[in-house]
Amino acid sequence: MLRTNTEFLSYIDSLYKDEQLGISLQNFEKDSLLLRQGEKNHRVFVIKEGIAKCFFLEENGKDYILEFMSKGQVLGEIEMIRRIDCLCNVAALTALQVYVIPAATFKELLAKDLMLNKILLEELADRIINTSSRASFQQLYTVEHGLAKLLELQEKQGMEISKEDMAAYLGITLRSLNRALKGL
Repeated sequence: MLRTNTEFLSYIDSLYKDEQLGISLQNFEKDSLLLRQGEKNHRVFVIKEGIAKCFFLEENGKDYILEFMSKGQVLGEIEMIRRIDCLCNVAALTALQVYVIPAATFKELLAKDLMLNKILLEELADRIINTSSRASFQQLYTVEHGLAKLLELQEKQGMEISKEDMAAYLGITLRSLNRALKGL
């Protein structure tokens, strides 16, 4: 439910210390949009501190949250590798501190750095596994079970997840969420 990658964070920490690469550290306030669905992106982000949500804005105007992401999660890499517009939105759920990797630097590292390729390949494989696990979880368990897990995450992380975000993560309406909350 809350994705992290300490290996990726350690790797980027070490690259950041090499000032010649042009990797910077940037802060984003809560609710700031880092990536906007359908727009061009010229940077890759790696979360150092804080929590972000990755979500689709569907044609019906509703959001669907794919993942909550935290330390060490890489953002915008798929678009950079595939040379496509942003597939989804990424917004700061809390204040965020992120490493910003310019497109040229990321592409150069991708071409030359085996460690980056290894870590990135493992991250992408983990995402495939988590996506399939989550899809089966949503089909096999009740909304109440998923909601209980989400509330557990909220308490464990000491974070505030709005009802709208809970509903968007569970793929249900706000009305259904309210019914499920009353049932707990």
